[in-house]
Amino acid sequence: MKFADLTFPALILAGAASLFASSPTDTDYSFTQCEGSLTPYPAPTEQIEYPDSLTPVFINHVGRHGARYPASAANCLTLRRALEHADSLGTITQLGRQLRKLNDEVITASNNRWGALDSLGMNEQAMIAARMFYNFTEVFGHESVIKAISSYSPRAMMSMYSFTHQLDRMNNRLTFETSTGRINSRLMRPFDLDEDYLAFRKDKVSQPAYDEYFSKTAPVSAIKRVLGEDYLWASDEAARELAITEYYVVAGLSAMGLPSQMDKYFTEDEANALWSCFNLRQYLQRTATTISSVPADIAADLVLNLIETTDAFVNGENTTTSAVLRFGHAETLMPLLSLLHIPGCYYLTNFFDTVGQHWRDFDVVPMAANIQFIVFKARRSGRYYVRVDLNERPVALRNGDDSVYYQWGELRRYMMDCVPLYAQ
Repeated sequence: MKFADLTFPALILAGAASLFASSPTDTDYSFTQCEGSLTPYPAPTEQIEYPDSLTPVFINHVGRHGARYPASAANCLTLRRALEHADSLGTITQLGRQLRKLNDEVITASNNRWGALDSLGMNEQAMIAARMFYNFTEVFGHESVIKAISSYSPRAMMSMYSFTHQLDRMNNRLTFETSTGRINSRLMRPFDLDEDYLAFRKDKVSQPAYDEYFSKTAPVSAIKRVLGEDYLWASDEAARELAITEYYVVAGLSAMGLPSQMDKYFTEDEANALWSCFNLRQYLQRTATTISSVPADIAADLVLNLIETTDAFVNGENTTTSAVLRFGHAETLMPLLSLLHIPGCYYLTNFFDTVGQHWRDFDVVPMAANIQFIVFKARRSGRYYVRVDLNERPVALRNGDDSVYYQWGELRRYMMDCVPLYAQ
């Protein structure tokens, strides 16, 4: 059996063809899906069984923080200024007044809580922990040590504590070793430290591709519907930027525990088009693309850490720790999932208007998104096998093979092949 080819595929450009080959609105996702990476966690509806011949013995987990209040006040304040200006000009519509009231409610609810984990986010983490305990009970024996780290972000820290608190409720004889702070940034926030990535962002390497798509795709009809047709725009670009701001504010309602109102302020076509712009920006900035592999390569140390901790358990160097939990951000997971070529999380193309059909942030990094490496021991042979679960659903990594259980040595080679040679 052969794992998916890890080589960079040959990409053929049609000589005079446009960089964008198909309609930018060629998606038909639901309003909920169009909330994108702000979508609350899609919990699995059924338990995934594993063969009786295998016993779960160790788990490596990397997760995003749970649902939260808006990351900052910036978008809400920008939208407020525009709505107030439209009101002063007399162009604001009735729908615009409703949006102004909603936006003020978001600001009030988020005051002193910007970016903080909310009760929904805490519950998401607790339920992931409960399912992990229930599904793989053998991992959490009375003498087990659970190690957990988080980034210095309060929402990541609280995600870690919500998760470990739930495990402790289910077995208070577990021992927990937790660590949070900038000491973990190499693994949890490499986007703050990696020099190549900082240069990639500073030089705006992917910006031209995004700008071309954004200028062709982002509709201004929704923002005009609230500010009024006679609202005075500084430029077409300013109108599009305000359109994406309106989208971001409204798309974030569910994550802070408020009822979704996507269908009130956008048509399905508008929601899909604005989502596709936001989705493309994340894809270009946080994953391997034909423009650069740097955004994914920053996860190399995290991949090596996953390998090292699994090796330590399998080789008997670690006889106490049965789970290692890590809590970071969407920006932590997107590079990791791309670097490991997880299906649906890695996509190479020169036609960026196709990204929304193949790389979807609501599948890749919803709130509380996670990847788990569950290590099993075969009862008879004593061999170790690993199952990789994305958002608690097993993924198949071999071409033409639906099997989701891999001998550790085989998966280890696959993971090492993903790591750039300079980082090994």
